[in-house]
Amino acid sequence: MDLNELIQIAQKAAIDAGKSIIEIYDSGKFETEIKNNTSPITRADKCAHEIITNCLNQTRLPILSEEGMKVNFEERKSWEDFWLIDPLDGTKEFINKNGEFTVNIALMKHNVPIAGVIYRPCTKTLYTGSSEKGIYKTEDKNIIEILPLKKRKTFNELLGKESVRIVASRSHPSTETQSFTALFKKVELMAMGSSLKFILLLENKADIYPRFGTTMEWDTAAAHAILNASNRGVYQTDLTSELTYNKSDLRNPFFIAF
Repeated sequence: MDLNELIQIAQKAAIDAGKSIIEIYDSGKFETEIKNNTSPITRADKCAHEIITNCLNQTRLPILSEEGMKVNFEERKSWEDFWLIDPLDGTKEFINKNGEFTVNIALMKHNVPIAGVIYRPCTKTLYTGSSEKGIYKTEDKNIIEILPLKKRKTFNELLGKESVRIVASRSHPSTETQSFTALFKKVELMAMGSSLKFILLLENKADIYPRFGTTMEWDTAAAHAILNASNRGVYQTDLTSELTYNKSDLRNPFFIAF
């Protein structure tokens, strides 16, 4: 399958999963449990995982999912192309019923996210991006192309701005984030759940997203692909190297996206 076919399959998977998520969201019957890592999981997470994996299985590419069976590193380290998915990103936002949750699907090649699909079920908004095919936002059947920046911004450029819009996690605030915001002259701070924080960068509604807390590879991969296509980056705290994927430990280090 070519990239276009793979992206179309991922889009359908995300939208179908989103329909199931909204049905459960509207029903209020979440059947919430607490996983071993103390994070919540609901019936919507499980249903979305099943729908997405069933859809992506036709591509015959391996799948690494937050809600799937954990694949041993010895097996997955040799994967060349695979899917990295979060069936319901922002489970806490889902439970709190604030609408700030997404479906994230990333296509990986040599452990680099090359295409991403992010779907926001509450608004039926779909974001798709790859460096090869471009970036598109679909809302109410209207398809809008999002053009990339002419060149990447530097951190020093942001430090020099009179005012900077910083987006942070709604559910996971940190003292490190407070210290980071103090580096800038004037700050407009906004909170958002799930991968929608990255979308604020993409749509130029925020300038920078620092994350000094635990995230997993499936939390960032789809957005990472889309931001790269837009000439933005998801950098480690050295502000030079970007996040890497398919590590033996699937936790991300702290990062700063802009």
